[in-house]
Amino acid sequence: MSEKNREGKRTARERMRDERVAQEAKDARKKKLIVLGSVLAVLALGAGIGVVVQNGRSSSSTPKAAPAGAIGNKNLVIPDGPANAPSTLTVYEDPRCPACGAFEREFAPTVDQLQDQGKLFGNYHIVSFIDRHDSGKGSKNGANALACAQDSGYFRAYHDVLYRNQPDETVDSWKDKSKLIELAKQVPGLDSPTFEACVNTNKFGSWVSAVEEDFDKSGYSSTPTVLLNGKPIYPKNGNDEITPDNLVKWVNEANQGKQLGATGSASASPAPTSTAAETDPNQPPASPGS
Repeated sequence: MSEKNREGKRTARERMRDERVAQEAKDARKKKLIVLGSVLAVLALGAGIGVVVQNGRSSSSTPKAAPAGAIGNKNLVIPDGPANAPSTLTVYEDPRCPACGAFEREFAPTVDQLQDQGKLFGNYHIVSFIDRHDSGKGSKNGANALACAQDSGYFRAYHDVLYRNQPDETVDSWKDKSKLIELAKQVPGLDSPTFEACVNTNKFGSWVSAVEEDFDKSGYSSTPTVLLNGKPIYPKNGNDEITPDNLVKWVNEANQGKQLGATGSASASPAPTSTAAETDPNQPPASPGS
């Protein structure tokens, strides 16, 4: 074979080799792009799912039914006393919470009196987180029973009875709904087939869950949380310990120069139908979450 032919064949082989190397490099780049595209798609999908999950966590539940007269965002707050009172007491409490029971047994007579004098409007957030920690049912059952009492117009009286008869936190007595129904006999007018059915069917169960969800997002982490016109006063207001006498003093100081609201006992009155803001545009702002 002549040198010319050998050179031509070598050149052809080299050209084919170079083309094969180039094609392999091209195929490798294409494969990398496909893999990268798949990874990005998965990441995008994951991010999308994360957004959906986060949105689901940040959205608030809307209860299927709320007790008559409930106020606030999605009607999660139970009011007590005159809505046009110049001061607002906001209370977050769990039916099974022993500290809440101690607070109510000491302060309920004073709070009731201040409300009946037209000085104070109560906003109650009935939470139920103790069940979650103790794997119980009494907090939720108690909260539902309080909603049932509100629906019938006897919230205050039943609320006071419930806390006066609160079982030990470690004993989930109110998992038995019949005990909550039995306590209603201490409130004239509340013991009825309507109240009994409301408790037994857990009529306001979704409302109870929504109130607890609202509490979880409120920034507060313990009960009782008590605020006067949005300012925490339990267990202290500044350097002063809360006592019944101090509570009266603080309310009177906050109300100085302001017109009092409606007076008279509201312990067995029909459920309120208007909010403080609707009644008095100068009403102090409600606390966070109320």
